[in-house]
Amino acid sequence: MIRSWYLVALFAVSLAPLLASDSSHQGNKLPFQLGERLEYEMKWGFFPVGSAVMEVVSQQSDAEKSAITIRFHVRTNSFADTFYKVRTSITSTIDSSFSRTLKYEKSQHEGKTRREIEVLYDYAKGEVSYIENKSEPRVTPIPGPVYDPLSIAYFFRLHPLDPGGEVILPTCDGKRYQDVIVRAGERERISLPSGKIFAIATNPALKNLGGVFNKSPKGMLKVWYSDDERRVPVRVSSKVIVGSFTASLVKATPPLLGYE
Repeated sequence: MIRSWYLVALFAVSLAPLLASDSSHQGNKLPFQLGERLEYEMKWGFFPVGSAVMEVVSQQSDAEKSAITIRFHVRTNSFADTFYKVRTSITSTIDSSFSRTLKYEKSQHEGKTRREIEVLYDYAKGEVSYIENKSEPRVTPIPGPVYDPLSIAYFFRLHPLDPGGEVILPTCDGKRYQDVIVRAGERERISLPSGKIFAIATNPALKNLGGVFNKSPKGMLKVWYSDDERRVPVRVSSKVIVGSFTASLVKATPPLLGYE
């Protein structure tokens, strides 16, 4: 049960809103800045099971000063810990133009699983190296610039949403390259712990997703983004074989405006 919840938490930051066909972020101010922090409450049905945080942090080394670093942390609460304890962190390093991922790191603590993963993107060679627990690299070819599962959410925050549109996202987590299809819905008002806000929902094509979604013919995943200049992911909702899961934004730094 809790493992499936954790997969949903990961998908919350793996999927992005749609890009308006006539827009460009070049020359515009980024909708997120160093120090932005987004905090979420995770629920399975009516039961709180954990929390997650996404943040834009300072650079890690001199070589990465011109890059952008994003981190994601997820943890189960004391109730969920008795079933399946999760303490996992992900770091994504993207080039300063936000055109491609440079490095993807994952410290995975889930139940009895312990993995330290590093993924390096070499565009000169057209390949990605996946290193798990300091083992020999596993190499995957890529056709061009790609994004890791975390960076996609931030890249597409640079552009206005296009309700009713569709986009294909080139993604590689180190093990597999794939094009994930995402479609946008209409503008709607949703309720969050801090109040009601207008947002646009997105739906991924589930044929590209594995895990619990493959076992549920009615599996559904939906991600809402605030309909403003920041385009913050404010809610994730899913229906899978083991039940319904929701992740809701409870706090944003700087504060998210537009609540009613």
